[in-house]
Amino acid sequence: MTEKSTRPVVPAESPQGAGPEPSERWFLEGPRSRGSELFSVVKIGLEFIRGFRTLHFVGPCVTVFGSARFAEDHPYYALAREVGKRLAGLGFTVMTGGGPGIMEAANRGARDAGGRSVGCNIVLPEEQKLNPYLDVCVTFEHFFVRKVMLVKYSYAFVVMPGGFGTMDELFEALVLIQTNKIRHFPVILVRPSFWGGMTDWMRERLVADGMIAPSDLDLLTVTDDPDEVVARVRAGARSQGIQLAA
Repeated sequence: MTEKSTRPVVPAESPQGAGPEPSERWFLEGPRSRGSELFSVVKIGLEFIRGFRTLHFVGPCVTVFGSARFAEDHPYYALAREVGKRLAGLGFTVMTGGGPGIMEAANRGARDAGGRSVGCNIVLPEEQKLNPYLDVCVTFEHFFVRKVMLVKYSYAFVVMPGGFGTMDELFEALVLIQTNKIRHFPVILVRPSFWGGMTDWMRERLVADGMIAPSDLDLLTVTDDPDEVVARVRAGARSQGIQLAA
């Protein structure tokens, strides 16, 4: 029996008039014809290959997560720039999502120190523009492919203030570490005044109700001090046998 396709092979126009639907939305909207599913698998596979080829030689990275919505004059921008500078000073490539705000600041800080700066951008209905401080960049259509790249090449995760996307990236890293899918790389939350409510809730609800172990909170470091960020990243790198700059 011939299988009848339930979706068009080419993504339809968005009902909001914002142009073609993102291919990730098209892919995740339920079952389609076998041919359409195969087409998506091939396309996603090629997206992975493009990411692997682009990022294979960028060197050991530290990924900095954070909001795209902070302007250059915001204190969080200045702090992220300083963190990026310090990380590059250790000899790490600074990797971000490649966009503006915190991502731009961290990449810019790496440039300030003469270090290497990498961005993993994402195609969005309202296009996210690449920041101008990138030595290497690659743009992805699928969030899950992009998140693999942000994790795969990194030896620590520095999490600046941010929204849903930053939270998603933070908890993705924590789950992978908690379940031993990746090694116990440092996860550092910068700005206790921003993250304190969340970590208190985790302790008072998740630990108290037995949904995570008390030791799971040890996966997180919360600090305001770029020196402590550097110390934690340095200690994590040495435990993995990575040679750092003097």
